[in-house]
Amino acid sequence: MAAQLALTRVNLAKDLIGPTLAAANSNTFPAALVRHGSFRNGAMLALRFVQARLLSVWGLLLAAALCPPKVFTDFAIFGALANFVAIVVLLRFEAVFFQSNDRMRLGRAFRLAVAAGTMFLAVATILVLFAAAQSWVLRGFGALFLISLASRAAIRLLLAEATAEGDFGTIGNSNVVQALVQPGMMILLIWPLGPVSLALFAADAFGHTVTACYLVWRRRHSLLRMLHPARWSLAELLAAGWQWRSAPTYLLPSTLLSFGFSVAPLVVLPMSSDPVLAAHMVLAMRLLDMPAQMFGAVTTPLVMSDLRGHRDRDRQRRARLLTWAMMAAAIALFVAIALVAIGADLLILNGTKWGGVGEVMAVMTLFYGCSALVGPLQEMGTFSSRPRSQMSANALALAVIAIVIWSFGSLSPALLAAIGLVSLLRLLLHLRLTWTAIGKAPLAAAA
Repeated sequence: MAAQLALTRVNLAKDLIGPTLAAANSNTFPAALVRHGSFRNGAMLALRFVQARLLSVWGLLLAAALCPPKVFTDFAIFGALANFVAIVVLLRFEAVFFQSNDRMRLGRAFRLAVAAGTMFLAVATILVLFAAAQSWVLRGFGALFLISLASRAAIRLLLAEATAEGDFGTIGNSNVVQALVQPGMMILLIWPLGPVSLALFAADAFGHTVTACYLVWRRRHSLLRMLHPARWSLAELLAAGWQWRSAPTYLLPSTLLSFGFSVAPLVVLPMSSDPVLAAHMVLAMRLLDMPAQMFGAVTTPLVMSDLRGHRDRDRQRRARLLTWAMMAAAIALFVAIALVAIGADLLILNGTKWGGVGEVMAVMTLFYGCSALVGPLQEMGTFSSRPRSQMSANALALAVIAIVIWSFGSLSPALLAAIGLVSLLRLLLHLRLTWTAIGKAPLAAAA
């Protein structure tokens, strides 16, 4: 609260000073951030995400103390699968939301994304019912997966719409809601059900569902306008699908390849002969995933909103400045995490069943730090007319990391360090694209 009050006072002082000083320094990067409110929005959004992660980490650590390592491994695989499929649900049509400030265009893209998502979820429901009938999956797990999948897709859609409209308050608050609900439900379900996978799966589905409902409530006025029955037209949907066909053609494969790279460490878990090291790796992934998500969730909306107001060479210069700022923030954040993890391992966890997890976290910070920075860079690539290059970079990185994993053959600290170096290589490829290809017209807009 004190930090929020301080930020409010800074903005009040800026308003009292007036536009003269801002205009005098309009060519400087910090002044431009203040003038557009990006600094204020970024700081407030970051505070919300830090608050949310501090609220959620206690539940994760308590669940780690109560649950055996295998349950945590199953939960990591469940979450990764749900996140992966949730990307496909909307066919990446939500990326079109950021191409223009035109609300009519936003409404058309939103209805197209809703239609695509509804059709995909209908097919997914049929497939899960068939799998349950064949006894390939348990009905309860299948139902929880569908609920979690639909909720994740809805959150992805609504957060994109809120970002396009500049509603950063809703974005930050939604994470606080999930941070309160999901860990609390996890503990409540572990108590009657025991430390089993079902408790973690159900808590995940419940937490995402409540968050999706909160977003619907906060954005209800905008949603009612865009989804009014009079605005629906089959001809419009077909025309919009053809106009923005580059989203499922290039942006979707690129995002899937990027996600596949991000979960590549999970592939080596079945190859591990050391269950303790595997459990340490899973917990490290869960803990590092929090700051990585926070970094992307804070920077991506601000960067995308900022770049929408620039064109051609000005947009390219702006992209480079933003990239420098994000690189500095990512390095500072993940170096600090590595140092804290090593310190906690030596002072707190030494002699416990989780002793050594700090060293694993320190090794994996290179992988997660580079992946966190690639996230906003990939979204910035939607402004480029060369999405094929971005897709090729992700495909190359995924192929290289697959070769590295195959060559090592089993989980080891050396393998974790090697995949971190591959992640650095992928970051360099994306930096090259961001440095040279953002100033051109977006392919989706030109289609």
